[in-house]
Amino acid sequence: MAKDSPISDISAVRRPVETARGLPNAHYVDPALWEEEKKAVLFSTWAGLAVEGEVPEPGDAKPMTFLGVPLLLIRDRQGHVRVFENICRHRGMILVEEARKIEGAIRCPYHSWCYGTDGRLVSTPHVGGPGHNKHDAIVREDLGLNEVRSHIWFGTVFINIDGQAAPFEEIHADLIERWKEFDQPMVHGGADSMFTLEVDTNWKLAVENYCESYHLPWVHPGLNSYSRLEDHYNIAEMGLYSGQGSLLYRQIKGDDGAVFPDFPNLSDKWDTGAEYMAVYPNVLLGAQRDHCFSIVLEPVTQTKTREHIHLFYSTKDTDDALREKNAAQWKTVFVEDIFVVEGMQKGRMAPQFDGGKFSPAMDGPTHCFHDWVAGRIEAHRNASE
Repeated sequence: MAKDSPISDISAVRRPVETARGLPNAHYVDPALWEEEKKAVLFSTWAGLAVEGEVPEPGDAKPMTFLGVPLLLIRDRQGHVRVFENICRHRGMILVEEARKIEGAIRCPYHSWCYGTDGRLVSTPHVGGPGHNKHDAIVREDLGLNEVRSHIWFGTVFINIDGQAAPFEEIHADLIERWKEFDQPMVHGGADSMFTLEVDTNWKLAVENYCESYHLPWVHPGLNSYSRLEDHYNIAEMGLYSGQGSLLYRQIKGDDGAVFPDFPNLSDKWDTGAEYMAVYPNVLLGAQRDHCFSIVLEPVTQTKTREHIHLFYSTKDTDDALREKNAAQWKTVFVEDIFVVEGMQKGRMAPQFDGGKFSPAMDGPTHCFHDWVAGRIEAHRNASE
């Protein structure tokens, strides 16, 4: 698509929030812009793939895809979580079809080339002819699995597909400092603390909705009854991240009044405070005194998104019933958002919608995200000239 095409004009997106427009409809429905966005926004940055709790033990492996790229999330024998392309270096065959524990080596089902959990090529049967397992042209040290650059923070596995992004710690230094008190062990709550929602919307609309608290009274009346709109504040760090905070976080309680143990050594701010942040491009995080969560948005197509929700605690010793109650409560909240993001996706088919008008007082976090996306696209276009 031409840079000056009317439907790809993003100049109005980068204005100050008082005069800015949202991203044009085409960025939610046009196939050409979907392909451009993959490269500019998702492959070239630190995108969320999973949480490390999905491979809790050495040898655990889980095949995944990210925008069609076949990947393997694995915890190696030394306990390190790594991400590889899920293909054999011989003929590009998919190696692992379903989640399982790798007891020995990762064996290709096609010609039986074998790899260690650290990606090393360790066996090439008959590669030099029947009974000859070596060949001078096959240098095993050069043919390990293709590793995808990855980084773990807040229990979440981030990947950089094109390998060109600045270090994660550099890009997100401000947010890491802001939440440094949560730089401590987080325990995944297990099977009853993860669930996935299938949503018919563009992934960006899920981010936009999560960023702001403006919709609370109407979309989340139950939540708003104890975490009111007026108890929230905006977070909008241009070019970095955005979200919302609450001054009145109330712990969930069991029938006997029990609560989850707090994360240790938190400052007084977190006694009644909580923050909910969009880590661009596709990870939504929640930080609270007694539990945290990570939502990894999987862009399936331009109009379909999977929301993978994971809950974390400060200790393994948490009550089963209270964990289940907590997961059910959050699921109710996140399900309430589905009709909104799906409705906005349908609205992007309205020819006269121009991206929308932001409320300077309420929509700063969403505008911050739009500005970041537009900036990534502009940089990509300029580099392609």
